[in-house]
Amino acid sequence: MPLSFLAKTAVPKTAPWKVLIVDDEEDIHHITQMALKRFTLDDKSISYLNAYSASEAKEILSNEKDIALIFLDVVMETDDAGLQLAKWIRQDLGNKFSRIVLRTGQPGQAPEERVIVDYDINDYKEKTELDRKKLFTTVYSSLRAYRDIIEVETARKYQEQYRNGLERVIESTSNVLEQRSLTKFFSGLLQQIMSLLRIEQSSVLLQITGLGAVYSKNDFKIIAQISDDNGDDSIDQEAYKYLNMAIEKQESIFENDVLVGYFPSQSEKVSLLYLKGIKSLSAIDTKLIEIFSGNVSLAFDNLLLNREVIETQEELIYRLGDVVESRSNEAGNHIRRMSEVSYMLAQKLGLPHEEAELLKQAAPMHDIGKIATPDKILLKPGKLDYDEMEEMKRHPSIGFDILKGSERPILKAAAIISEQHHEKFDGTGYPNKLKGENIHIYARIVAVADVFDALTHKRCYKEAWSIEDVINFFKQASGNHLDPEIVAMMLDNVDLAIAINNKYTDK
Repeated sequence: MPLSFLAKTAVPKTAPWKVLIVDDEEDIHHITQMALKRFTLDDKSISYLNAYSASEAKEILSNEKDIALIFLDVVMETDDAGLQLAKWIRQDLGNKFSRIVLRTGQPGQAPEERVIVDYDINDYKEKTELDRKKLFTTVYSSLRAYRDIIEVETARKYQEQYRNGLERVIESTSNVLEQRSLTKFFSGLLQQIMSLLRIEQSSVLLQITGLGAVYSKNDFKIIAQISDDNGDDSIDQEAYKYLNMAIEKQESIFENDVLVGYFPSQSEKVSLLYLKGIKSLSAIDTKLIEIFSGNVSLAFDNLLLNREVIETQEELIYRLGDVVESRSNEAGNHIRRMSEVSYMLAQKLGLPHEEAELLKQAAPMHDIGKIATPDKILLKPGKLDYDEMEEMKRHPSIGFDILKGSERPILKAAAIISEQHHEKFDGTGYPNKLKGENIHIYARIVAVADVFDALTHKRCYKEAWSIEDVINFFKQASGNHLDPEIVAMMLDNVDLAIAINNKYTDK
């Protein structure tokens, strides 16, 4: 979908051609300027710069980067001052574009052929032969040559910048495609837009405010915000004005200092990135953002499809977990609480975000093996006898057998958790008497979360414990039943675990 940017770029007043006259005779300056008083090329007049020595010319040339033509005398401070200046311009200053016309009143001091070859001079004139007509012709041909050279160089630089920009687009799109959550998607989107526009990341928060939003069903859902320097995260009416403008026009917009990136999907959802503080966009920037926007729309589609698959997968896992829990009269939100507490602990323990998410998704399957446990054992209100306990101890292995063999990361993690969540840190657990870190970190975390939920809620065989009793139990179980590091993390964050309990109460 083509993008159009609404900014109206003011047409700048045409800058004049800069001509530098380097000559120690003041009359030469006046005569030259008078002779060319009405000169124009491409509707541009001439602006003169004057130097009366080679050293003055060096200072001017060091500060002025777009001098089109240099009229250069040979004999000034020294007999070859002009020639040495020409050499300095081409070699030391690296200026290959300005046209140099050598003017001398003493032709013997600088033979024409040698000068043009050795000093990269563009034209050679004796002062006596430069009448008004010849001066006009010389200036016209020199400025036209400079104009054509600059146009070629500008086109070359544009192509180089465009090629480099396309490389950044490819890299940026790849980075955005890697994101698997909306928050990270918009964070990545912001970072890559900054990269495309070559804005320093270290100063972004001081220069730019904005937000990332998803538009669906006539409403905006703010996913991420970029605070201004006073920490104000509120969404002002101006932001909504520009977001609605992009939705109405169904395209990205750039107006004043506001850029709104419009990234549609094949569903009814649209992602938008609002940035305030973008000072300008070049033609290259506009084109690169247009290409990037098309790629981002594909990334957004992929993200939505991925989220749909993950959410469907999570719902199926929760429903399957609910079936198991309902058989043991543990209906309600046990598996949701347990998976959320597991996720919280994983984050606090420093597991990578992807692993913490995987654990959260897989944890509800921990007791899937109970599907084969007889009701008379599963629903028994009192303590199980030896044989009943041995039957109950089979459920981790049964769960593992159900889940093993899959190459899906969630089911592989669920198989591990199912088999190992009743192992004990001191090696006295079941079914395989694993010890310490031989027990997978997922299973050690789930064991702590599962025990916490079991103790803080009523079961068919017991009443809910007080938080004080639960804390005392964890202190006693640390290092034998449960991993001491994970227990310590639970005790340090027990308030967060209680908040999860309060959020997902049993019905």
